[in-house]
Amino acid sequence: MEFYMKEGEPYLRTAHGLLICLWDGTVHYILYLLMLAAIARGRSYKAVGLFWLGSLVMSMLVFLPGNVVGKYGNEIRPAFLLNIPYLFLPFWAAIRIFRASHVLPKTPVEKVEISQKERILQRPQDLAMIVYLLAAIIFTIFRGMLALDCPSDACFTYIYQYEPYLRDPVAYPKVQMLVSMFYIVPLQCLCIYALLVPGCSWMLDWTLIYAGAIAQAQFAHVGSSLYHRTPYTYRVPQDSWWVFIISNILYTLGPQLLAYRCLRKPAYFLRITSHSPEDGKKNN
Repeated sequence: MEFYMKEGEPYLRTAHGLLICLWDGTVHYILYLLMLAAIARGRSYKAVGLFWLGSLVMSMLVFLPGNVVGKYGNEIRPAFLLNIPYLFLPFWAAIRIFRASHVLPKTPVEKVEISQKERILQRPQDLAMIVYLLAAIIFTIFRGMLALDCPSDACFTYIYQYEPYLRDPVAYPKVQMLVSMFYIVPLQCLCIYALLVPGCSWMLDWTLIYAGAIAQAQFAHVGSSLYHRTPYTYRVPQDSWWVFIISNILYTLGPQLLAYRCLRKPAYFLRITSHSPEDGKKNN
């Protein structure tokens, strides 16, 4: 194993490389077992599958470009091609998973109509989610600007005092922040829209993908920022350790709570397709 990591894929010895391997060997492995168990019992595996899909796609979007543009770009070897199947697997998996159906609580049409008539001020949980998403958008864009070497004093202070890992020449943290800014921010904006406009049934799927993507990304980023394999100058300073941890935990928990809310109380996001008997008589 040591020979392969040294001669085949040396970037796997970085903090980011080791942590995504750990994530693959634990979280992804558990998700595979859960999906297999659901398939064997004839149950729906869509929720687990979408979470896994978001996690895998985020992992590959950061890991593969980071290998090429980072300091290990000159050490790309034939073993790198072993990662190519992971570029095509998500497309095949997405087709299969999106075709599956969710197992949702049975909700009468009347309850759906009542839920969708409620304004945002009558739904404090959704209002809290919107506040979180607005804060998350600002935080995501800010870290994206840090990755682009923003010259402002605020950016300089933050990157040196709170997240010096963003300066690590391995490039994974910069790629991570850019992927989040260009792909996660639009999704966060769409989530705000769906919390304000009823009937956006796609929220039931995409919040799970969002949750999986953020969980994987934050595990790798936070872990790498603290891991001893990261050079000391790029690790989180001791004085700002708790600020860094708390802010990133909150950033990670939000999507998980949003996905849970959508699955537990989906009425607001369901489309009303059934017709009342009176409508049928009028049509006749």
